[in-house]
Amino acid sequence: MAGDAKKLQPIIVKKVKKGGHGAHGGAWKIAYADFVTARMAFFLLMWLLGSTTEGDKKGIADYFQSPLKVALFGGSGSGDASSVVRGGGDDLTRQGGQVKRGDVKADEKNYNLLALKAEQRRAERLRMEQLKEKVEKTIAANPRLAALGGQIKLEMTKEGLRIQIADESNRPMFDSGSAVVKPYMRELLQELGMVLAEVPNRLTVEGHTDAQPFSAGDRGYSNWELSADRANASRRELVTGGLPESRMLRVQGLASSKLLEPQAPESPMNRRISIIVMNRDAEDAILKNLPEEEPEASAPPVAASG
Repeated sequence: MAGDAKKLQPIIVKKVKKGGHGAHGGAWKIAYADFVTARMAFFLLMWLLGSTTEGDKKGIADYFQSPLKVALFGGSGSGDASSVVRGGGDDLTRQGGQVKRGDVKADEKNYNLLALKAEQRRAERLRMEQLKEKVEKTIAANPRLAALGGQIKLEMTKEGLRIQIADESNRPMFDSGSAVVKPYMRELLQELGMVLAEVPNRLTVEGHTDAQPFSAGDRGYSNWELSADRANASRRELVTGGLPESRMLRVQGLASSKLLEPQAPESPMNRRISIIVMNRDAEDAILKNLPEEEPEASAPPVAASG
C-alpha cells in the first residue's frame, strides 16, 4: 500500500521566468545599420566631390538651379545650356528631363565657348589697332623720331602687332658687325618701351641681318650670334624705357633666315629689329611649344654680316 501511495503523489514542475532586459531586443541592430549606411553614403559623396571636375560641378549646379530661375525670372533653362550635364532637350514627347524652354530666349553666345573666344579675339585686335595708332602718333610727335619714319613699319599679323625697324644705307641702327645701339635708335626703342608698357601683352624681339658674308665667321662668331646680340641689346633699351622685364617672352636671332626683301638679299632693309606685341593665341602657342604659323618662304640661311 505504501508503494501505491507513492505512485499516486502528483509531480510538481516549477517554471522560472527570467525578467528584465526586455527593452534591448534587436533595435540596436537597426540603428547600427542606419549608421553604417549613412557613413558609406558620406564617404561616397566625398569621393564623388573629389573626383568631379569643376566643369562637371558647374553643370550639376546649373541643372538644379535653372528650373527655379526659369520659374521665377523666365529665360532659358538647363536643357539648352552647353554644360557637361544637360537637362532635357527639344523632344516634347520625352517624359523625363526638361521638355520646355523658358519663355525668354537666352543669348546663346553666353553658352557658346567658340563664340566667346571669337569675341575675345575681336576685342584684342581692336586693342592692337589702338596701340598701332598710338605708336604712330608718338613717332610723329617727336621730330627726331619722325625722321626715322621710312625705317619703321607697323603691321597687323597673325601673331599680333609687328613693329619693324630697318636700316637705311645712311642711317644704320648698328655699326657693321656691332651690337652697340646708335643714339637715335636708342631713343626710339625707349619711347616704344614707354608706350608698350601700357598694354598687358607679352613681346617677342627678333634680330635680322642681310645675306652678305660675315668676315669673322671663321672664328665662330657668325650672323646668328650677331643678330641675337642685337635683339638682346634692343630688349635692354625697351626695358630702360619702362617696359617691365616680365613682359618679355622671347628674344631670338634669326640671322638672314627671314629676309624682308628676298629679291635683294644684301639690301639694308633686311638688317632690322622686329618687335612683336603678341596676341593670346601666339603667346599660348609659344608656351605650349606648338607651331605658330606655316613656315615662310625665304632664302636659305647664309652666314652674313650686319
